[in-house]
Parts: sequence; C-alpha cells; structure tokens
Amino acid sequence: MNQLARLPPPAEPPSPGARPRRRNGRSGTFGVLDIGTTKVVCVIARVENAGGDRPEPRALGFGWQRARGIRAGNVVDLDEAEAAIRAAVGQAEEMADTQLRGAIVNLSCGQPESRHQRLQWPIGGRPVTEADLRAVLGEGQRRSAEDGRETVHAFPLGFSMDATPGAEDPRGMVCDTLAARLHLVDAAQTSLRNLGACLLRCDLEVEELVSAPFAAGLGTLVEDEKQLGATVIDMGGGTTTMAVFGDGHVLHTAQLPVGGWNVTNDLARGLSTPLAHAERLKTLHGGALGAPDDEKEWLHVPQVGEEEDRVTRMPRAMVVSIIRPRLEETFELVKDRLAAAGLSHDMGRRVVLTGGASQLVGARELAARVLDRQVRLGRPHAVRGLPEAASGPAFAATLGLLAWGAGEGRPLLDLLPGAERPPGRFRRLVDWLRDRA
Repeated sequence: MNQLARLPPPAEPPSPGARPRRRNGRSGTFGVLDIGTTKVVCVIARVENAGGDRPEPRALGFGWQRARGIRAGNVVDLDEAEAAIRAAVGQAEEMADTQLRGAIVNLSCGQPESRHQRLQWPIGGRPVTEADLRAVLGEGQRRSAEDGRETVHAFPLGFSMDATPGAEDPRGMVCDTLAARLHLVDAAQTSLRNLGACLLRCDLEVEELVSAPFAAGLGTLVEDEKQLGATVIDMGGGTTTMAVFGDGHVLHTAQLPVGGWNVTNDLARGLSTPLAHAERLKTLHGGALGAPDDEKEWLHVPQVGEEEDRVTRMPRAMVVSIIRPRLEETFELVKDRLAAAGLSHDMGRRVVLTGGASQLVGARELAARVLDRQVRLGRPHAVRGLPEAASGPAFAATLGLLAWGAGEGRPLLDLLPGAERPPGRFRRLVDWLRDRA
C-alpha cells in the first residue's frame, strides 16, 4: 500500500472537544446487531437531539446472548447462529415494544481487508458535480475488485483540484482534473452470503454493514484523537481488530483471528482444566503482569475428567505465565500488521485499547511496551437508555454502530449503503434468497 499523504490542517482548527456535524443520520427507530464470536448484542434505538445541538442515539431496547455457531466472526453453523440472533433480537424487541425488519450489522466476517486507490477524473473546466464524485468512487471500487471479494465501504480521504489539494467537498468547484484518495474495505463474498442467509432466516434484512474496528473507533475515540492520529485495538473473544485514524478519517483496518478465547483455551490446555473453569480463572485471577506474591497465592483448579471435589492447587504465577505469552504474541502480530500497512506516521503516538480481553490486568502496560506507544483503555461513549453492564469496553463496537446510525463517521457520499447505491452482489444475493423463501 502506498504511503498516504497527509492533508494540511484546516484554516480554523475546531475548538477543543468539538465534534463535526453528523451526516445522514437515521430518522425514527433503528436497530443494530453486533455478531461476535462470544456474544450477540442487539440494540434498538432512536435518534434524539442532545441539548438541541446535535443528534444522539437513545436506546429503547437491549438484548444479549452468548454466541453460538460463530467462529472468528464467521457463521459456521446456521441453526446455532440463528437461535442466538433470534434470542438477542427478541429481548430487544420486547423491551422496546417494536419489531425489527432490518438492522445495521457489524462486519467481522470474510477476512475484511483495507485497500487504497488514487484516481484522477477529467472534469474539463466545469464545476464538479455529485455525479462526478459517484463516478470516482465507483471507479475506485471497480479497480480494487477481486474475484470472490465484495466492497463494503468506500471512504474518500481527500480530493485535489488540479494542483490544489485538501478539498473535503469539491462539489461546485471548477477544475480540469479531479484527483481522489480512496480507502475501500472489502470482504469475502462467501462469508457475506452465509451472514445474509443466516439473518434472512431470522426475518431480518442487512440494512448496512459497518466495519467492526471502525465501529469500535466511533464508539471510543474523541475527536482530537481522530484528527491527530490514533489506533484503536479491539480485543474481542475470537478476533483482535485494529483501525488507524488520522485527519478525521479512518485510514486502515485489519483483523487477526486471535482473541480472548485463545487465552481461555491456553489456560484450559496448560492447566488441564475444563474450559468453563479456565474462563473463570482468567476473569477472576488472570493478568499479564506478575506480582511478588503470585508464587504464594494458591488457586484451586479442577482437572478435566476428575470428580468435582478432586482439585489441584496451583500458584497464580502459573496462570500469569500462560496468559502473558499469548498477549505478547497478539500485540506483536498487531505491530507487524500495522508496520506492513506503512502507516507508522499516520497512526500517531496514541493507541486506544478496548474490547473484553483488554480488561485483563496488565494488558495496557504490556501493549505499551510491545507497541512502543502511549496506550489508554477505551470505554465507549455513554448512550442514554443502556444498562451500565452494556457500557464497558466489551461493547465498544456495539455502541459504535449506534453512533453510525446517528450519523457519525459517515463519508461525504454514502455510495454503498442505502437506496441510492447500485445493487452489489451481496444485496442481489439476499434479494434472490428472499424471493425463493
């Protein structure tokens, strides 16, 4: 991927803490669906004005279920996944006293990848029109298309008019040649088909797909971090995702097939204990940093296949010695992936660590050492109407989907989502499945 040129700063920088005007937010009631490896979350919300100045989502219903039939974000068992999704959606619908026909869904399946395009489009000395911008975005999508991949996002990173760079919205301006930098996110068609088929069985339509790490960034970053450069690392149950932000745009996203479940599995194997107890050990006694008393703190660990009253005593130091290498490996993989993207300058010095697995004691300090960056733990921005239990780092992507529904983070033109877009292969497949149902 080519190194991205940075846009010049605006003539009048925004005031501290200011957030940009939101584009094309939802009106009325809408639903979001966060389908992960360990949990399925559904929230029904509506957009309201907060203090009369900007739209904010307000939760009306909330549903949570342990995920089944999902692995590394992909549907692997239609029946199990359908049951989990139906249960989560049913809880939210009952609380909100409404029925969903569609939802905004997180994209974590199909090995999502970021691609960048630089294009030039002839204008011929006339004003730039919206049709020109749509043509540029469509051409970028066509050039980046690969067999078996479907474009989900097309983000304009900036436009240049002849020799003048830095235009966010060139419509109405006169130039001979319009140049554009585009960030596209695509995913494997087969995984998208399985996701569409699963939701169709749940009587739900995929209204929009939103990249999971991008959503986590919308849910946790402050505006200054998006402008100055920051990387969001969302440590989920089955995947660890990352998104690089800079100059107010998302510049890169990536996903690794490792997460909190791998830590649990390592503990179960290393201690010969059932998976359920390994998860309990990780939650109550796990950590990435040792303490002087770890050798003296003894834990009762039941063994696989033994009677419940037959337990083995092990020092907490053994638990830490299993967790730490796995987290180190995860952060090393993140570091390598970001280095391969060539965005070391754009990602800035700041990392925001979020997701359920980020709450392990010492994860922040370990990430700072491995990544050589300033690291903070990211709690999502508060959403009115949600229970406190749904406001922690494990729900960063969920709350980011709500922010997207309210209009935050949307590009200049929503070419792919919505009624205006040309029907892609994923949409045509869902329509075909519905017609045959």
